[in-house]
Amino acid sequence: MAALGAQVTVFDNSLKQLEKDEFVVNRDGLHINTIQGDMKDLSVFDNESFDFIIHPWSNCYVDNILPVWKECARVLKKNGVLISGFANPVEHIFDLGELEKGNLVVKHKIPYSDLEHLDDEVVASICEKEGFIFGHTLTDQIQGQIDAGFAIIGFYEDTGGTVLDNFIYTSIATKAIKLFGGRI
Repeated sequence: MAALGAQVTVFDNSLKQLEKDEFVVNRDGLHINTIQGDMKDLSVFDNESFDFIIHPWSNCYVDNILPVWKECARVLKKNGVLISGFANPVEHIFDLGELEKGNLVVKHKIPYSDLEHLDDEVVASICEKEGFIFGHTLTDQIQGQIDAGFAIIGFYEDTGGTVLDNFIYTSIATKAIKLFGGRI
């Protein structure tokens, strides 16, 4: 987006991710504003500050997605667009170690939290490298956007890179437009 001339702000809780963004900025001679913070609290931004938010598959790193949708609605201008990607919750019902071996063994319920499964060596190992994962209901993912004041105007599904791709799309993206400030 910055390469096309847009004013871009990257907001992320991970300093490592922000460092990667800065590397690309310096390498390619771009300008972006990087800010570290929790996506559930966008108080560093004024109301109606942005025309467009791209929220790519980061929902899995937050325990409660509903405050994120409310904050996105607050900082987007009226008729602003939110593009969001997230995992199909069905992905989180399976035993992760078995899934990586290609075996579909149902083990968990949704909503899912790695914090409840740290006794599982595979889960603990992945959390140590990649952080804690949370699987949200479709109600929280989609109705949560609607309750925050968005109208879903686009929907897309894709594969996610596991054996589940043989049976169901595990990646979901929505395009939403801000209509008002929240549920009336």
